[in-house]
Amino acid sequence: MALKVLEINTVCQGGSVGRITVDISRTLKKNGDECLIAYGRRAAPEDVPAFRFGTNLDMGMHVLATFLKGEHGFASRRQTERLIDKIKEYGPDVIQLHNIHGFVLQAELLFDYLKKAGKPVVWTLHDCWSYTGHCAFYDYNGCAEWKNGCRTCREYRKTYPYALFRNNTAQNFERKRAAFTGVPDLTIVTPSVWLADQLSFSFLRDYPVKVIPNGIDLEVFRPRESVLRQELGLKNQFVVLGVANVWERRKGLVYFRKLAEMLPDDIRIVLIGLDGKQRRSLPEGVIGLEKTENAQQLAEYYTMADVFVNATLEDNFPTTNLEALACGTPVITFDTGGSPESLDETCGRIVPKGDVRALHEAILEERRTPHGREACLKRAGRYEKEGRFQEYVELYHRLASSQEIK
Repeated sequence: MALKVLEINTVCQGGSVGRITVDISRTLKKNGDECLIAYGRRAAPEDVPAFRFGTNLDMGMHVLATFLKGEHGFASRRQTERLIDKIKEYGPDVIQLHNIHGFVLQAELLFDYLKKAGKPVVWTLHDCWSYTGHCAFYDYNGCAEWKNGCRTCREYRKTYPYALFRNNTAQNFERKRAAFTGVPDLTIVTPSVWLADQLSFSFLRDYPVKVIPNGIDLEVFRPRESVLRQELGLKNQFVVLGVANVWERRKGLVYFRKLAEMLPDDIRIVLIGLDGKQRRSLPEGVIGLEKTENAQQLAEYYTMADVFVNATLEDNFPTTNLEALACGTPVITFDTGGSPESLDETCGRIVPKGDVRALHEAILEERRTPHGREACLKRAGRYEKEGRFQEYVELYHRLASSQEIK
């Protein structure tokens, strides 16, 4: 039986979660199913059925509610009512949630509807916002307050979603717990085993959890011919690559600065995704580049590099690791969150979180005894997007069949 699935996410393209949302939609179409993506901001690809329930004005009001009142996820009531009306009109068999934070939805209103809708709900958690009083991630600060109510948050001004003037963390925690628990037929998906384990200590622990790793397009991310070494003056150099969508503090830019002082002259660092201020402040010898939206060009950078270093201090299941492996490039990562889960001894190295000396030694060891390209490509094959997103399709059909039996 063909299914109708409605996906809800902050955006419909751009960023890793936006791409995942679109890829699930396209996989459903190939399977003979139907999908509509409901999203809050930006634009949607022309080939994907989509409905924008958000407005720029309302997003701005939600930003103010976050900054001034510390109430992220509890504004945008009219947008949420518009979304609920569309869900009723569309009549999906399954509702798939991705990121419902991001200045677009009133979470309590949406979940009040989901509790009464009589539809199977799948909620993919791409970060930790759903079960904390504030933070999308907490590993950077070593915080465990989310286990007992987030009563003493001191990071609300420094971590996304930034609440600049008021600390409502404890109240938000209780509001989320009341809203997000008690949905009759909800299944949680996590991209990493790490996040699934974290959930066992949260107020979401009673829901069934399935791990489905993120997938990538191996037609795009593959070894590519390139003249980048010549263009960047890196001939005969050992190239260390770092990539981030935004080099916020948890992405570990400080460790690349330290590495630049420690590594020999024939090892060069290339960083992609920096803003102008960050580029101007780089140590001598480090090549800093702006973010590229061209995936093929990004694949050329991965292919050019001798090793990809992910100095992230907190992460769920970073797709940059997968992209590097798919281009035949081994990965070195801190042992944090789900970042090590995409690696094994054939294609990467894992070092203690925040240990720059261990990171330095791992790079030197990679130069002495490099991992083979073929082993990296073999490992990347586990994360081919068609297979990963087909797992979502199978989950939807299983849940819809169970609903029919009821």
